[in-house]
Amino acid sequence: MNSLRLKPGKEKSLLRRHPWVFDGAIATGEGGGMGGAEAGETVRIESHDGQFLGWAAYSPQSKIRARVWSFDEAQCIDASFFIAACAESIRARSLFDIQSDGLRLIHGESDGLPGLVVDRYGDTLVAQFSSCGSERFKGVIVDALLKQTGLTRLYERSDAGVRSLEGLPEATGWLAGSGSTDIILTEHDWKLSLDVASGHKTGFYLDQRDSRHKFSQYARRMAFKRVLNCYSYTGGFTVAALKGGAAHVTSIDSSGPAIERAAANVALNGFDASRTTMMDADVNAALRQFLKDGVTFDAIVLDPPKFAPTAFHAERAARAYKDINRLALMLLEPGGALFTYSCSGGISADLFHKIVAGAGLDAGVDAYITERMGGAPDHPMTVTFPEGEYLKGLVLVKMRA
Repeated sequence: MNSLRLKPGKEKSLLRRHPWVFDGAIATGEGGGMGGAEAGETVRIESHDGQFLGWAAYSPQSKIRARVWSFDEAQCIDASFFIAACAESIRARSLFDIQSDGLRLIHGESDGLPGLVVDRYGDTLVAQFSSCGSERFKGVIVDALLKQTGLTRLYERSDAGVRSLEGLPEATGWLAGSGSTDIILTEHDWKLSLDVASGHKTGFYLDQRDSRHKFSQYARRMAFKRVLNCYSYTGGFTVAALKGGAAHVTSIDSSGPAIERAAANVALNGFDASRTTMMDADVNAALRQFLKDGVTFDAIVLDPPKFAPTAFHAERAARAYKDINRLALMLLEPGGALFTYSCSGGISADLFHKIVAGAGLDAGVDAYITERMGGAPDHPMTVTFPEGEYLKGLVLVKMRA
């Protein structure tokens, strides 16, 4: 069994049960090297004086050099460990009111399985193995998932960019079963079509499920007439608004295929296409054109892609977030609602609040914060892994002059 010894003082995060060991924390020279450890191999993490800290998966190329499986010295990291860990994660989902046949079953570090994401879409599982450790135990994990869910179809979407940082090639395709990758998801009071082979993430943004429901409730209560859904992707918020009774929804996304599927999702739910406008366009440019033309809306959704993957990108991302929120607040009718989000791990909830506040000052408007939103409960954050809080949102109602 290979051991990895840390530099003095670098054991503090592990003692707080944070699961990451960065390369800079590892001692060099005698006692600190990894010898012949292979990618994904389980290694013993020790403090500088030899104290046991955890069992972790070794990654020779990543800045995150090891990801902890267990802090229990008596724990054996074998097939039975992964069978039990998958079972516990799936069991925990019974605690949540999901109201959908699409849910996240395993959420990486937050479920004690670093580098592993598993979503269920109806009768199909989709798994993403993004670390050397999860890749090494892929076969055991796949077998456990199929047995514990009773499903026969599992599609792999290990095509996230983080795999390259681990020295792993992209991998996609059926690991079990076969057939069409097009799926119709039931969520709350509506249906949404998706393609698990080509859709974003594992096929769809399940983490925004509760926010879509909340937006539908606001549409019903506030009787939205003109809604603008920015970065609309395949129209989840669009369908939710229409279901809530919104008179008309304009959806903007720079992906033509996403806009086409958004239109299909409108039709899937029986809504008249005349209640929507689908725009294959750049959001920032469209917002500026609306402002120039004097177009306003009484509800706007801003759900952009990740502007800041890490804190290193936060300053540049903050400017981008501020600009789109400034434009949105200027386009919003007094008394209207803005649902604004950041899915950037490098932007904290506190910083996002400050960015939106600055946007309001620049726009010359004030607004009530009526809700704070986050990921759906099947995308949990734990007390020992705050990085799990990647999605944060604010619901604002613009004050009347």
